[in-house]
Amino acid sequence: MRFPSRELVESIRKHYPVGCRLELLCMNDVQAPPVGTKGTVRGVDDIGSVMVAWDNGSGLSVAYGEDSCRRCDDD
Repeated sequence: MRFPSRELVESIRKHYPVGCRLELLCMNDVQAPPVGTKGTVRGVDDIGSVMVAWDNGSGLSVAYGEDSCRRCDDD
């Protein structure tokens, strides 16, 4: 696994600030919330994973380069 650069992690943090809302588009995990589930960003860790408090109670992170989400607080 290749880790993102420090600059890329900072870019991810700026795009997904704490408290913003997002929607899950794709997550390859048997315990993943359903596609379309919304959640609130709790932070971005040092490997670029977006830590999320999903509305359904899940706490799985969106893994950089593996999973997909989009900001929806602008909708």
